Amino acid sequence: MKTIQLNDGNTIPALGFGTYSLNGSNGVNAITGALNTGYRLIDSAVNYENEGAVGEAIRRSGLKRSEIFVTSKLPGRHHHYEEAINQIQESLYRTGLDYFDLYLIHWPNPKRQLFTQAWQALVDAKKFGLVRSIGVSNFEPEHIEKIVDATGVWPAVNQVELHPYFSNARVRAFDDEHQVVTQAWSPLGRGGEIFKEPLLQQLAEKYHKSAAQVILRWELQLGVGAIPKANSYAHQIGNLDIFDFELTNDEVASLTALDRPRNERFNPLTHEEF
Repeated sequence: MKTIQLNDGNTIPALGFGTYSLNGSNGVNAITGALNTGYRLIDSAVNYENEGAVGEAIRRSGLKRSEIFVTSKLPGRHHHYEEAINQIQESLYRTGLDYFDLYLIHWPNPKRQLFTQAWQALVDAKKFGLVRSIGVSNFEPEHIEKIVDATGVWPAVNQVELHPYFSNARVRAFDDEHQVVTQAWSPLGRGGEIFKEPLLQQLAEKYHKSAAQVILRWELQLGVGAIPKANSYAHQIGNLDIFDFELTNDEVASLTALDRPRNERFNPLTHEEF
């Protein structure tokens, strides 16, 4: 598994396993399967309501804790400093883990203007040894500038929606300039519409890969991490099989040019999630 260097000296797997909506015994089975398949980054969140399932899957996998990179995320309802610290501890209790490899603020919730408090809590949680790396999710450049002005600490990761119909160029450029790793949620778009793109079909045929594999390879070559979700074993295996081919620079540019204006699911400048 290719890894990406973080600005705090740690590394993160380039490809991870998203766990949104994977709950209960079905979630445990899917996550355990992903770990057995070869995934080493498991992405969760308080609002996914599956941190317990993640912890159980890790225990069932038989892997050493040091072999697995675990992410979780702070919900908007706990942006106050003390609540944020308590929530990080609660997240660890639910998973049964001693630390998180990465903890993110899930959304900035800009109307409330509490995300700088939340960020200070994450900065301190890292000092306390609760987390090893800290970052943000769905943050625009102006949100990141505000937390850095308040604390002097840059996030290691900014997890945002990113796929060929929404390559999030402005955020990627800002993150790259400041050595923040961009990580894609919904890296394959939604509803399978994008798989019908003629360009993707042509590239899939050329490289003897699926459209999904071509998209994930495109993101990898952009320097972006990705966390696709896959319930089935076949899709889990397929999503990992992207390290034996390489797109040309022109092909990467052509896929990026599929961008559609403001095609994101939620606008971080207005969206509030609690």
